[in-house]
Amino acid sequence: MVIAAIACAWAWQLQEQLKQASNTMNDYELRIGDLEARLSDTDEGMSQNAAVQAAKIRDLDTEVRKLWDNVWKQSKERLGKLEASSKTYNKKIAANEKSLKATQTRVSSAADDLAKLKNVSGDLSRLISSAKANQAEVERVADTLNRINLDLAKINRQVKSNEEGIRATDAFRRQVNGSINELEGAIRALQSAP
Repeated sequence: MVIAAIACAWAWQLQEQLKQASNTMNDYELRIGDLEARLSDTDEGMSQNAAVQAAKIRDLDTEVRKLWDNVWKQSKERLGKLEASSKTYNKKIAANEKSLKATQTRVSSAADDLAKLKNVSGDLSRLISSAKANQAEVERVADTLNRINLDLAKINRQVKSNEEGIRATDAFRRQVNGSINELEGAIRALQSAP
């Protein structure tokens, strides 16, 4: 599109310059027509001497040459400018084509990257789903651990309570054993007494 726009602008500029050249040519044609009219007047006055007519012809010839030289000079300058601008536009068009190709390559690369990102996005979605499932599992395990800790605390309280009961039982057993030992000692003492 850019190349077409540049080409249209260039064609429009060439058309404008061609119109200007055409207008200039029309002006020159009018001047040449005027000169030809003078020549026809000269024909009517054939009675004038040949030297005057030759001088007029030389003047007319000089004027015509000046006009054609001027037209050629201006046309040559315009043609040179047009050729220079044509080369410039051709270079710009070539640069734009290269830039367009580079942009197309980058767009293609971006499309490939986008496809890869879509694949990665799918993988991330699956990972997020898996992470949510794992989080639920971790919460379930944490709840189980909390119950186990509560049960363990209950068991520890029962063990402490049992230890106290065992200590009390041991103390009672020692007391009973002490009492039994005293009774046995008393019985032996009674048995050994005459």
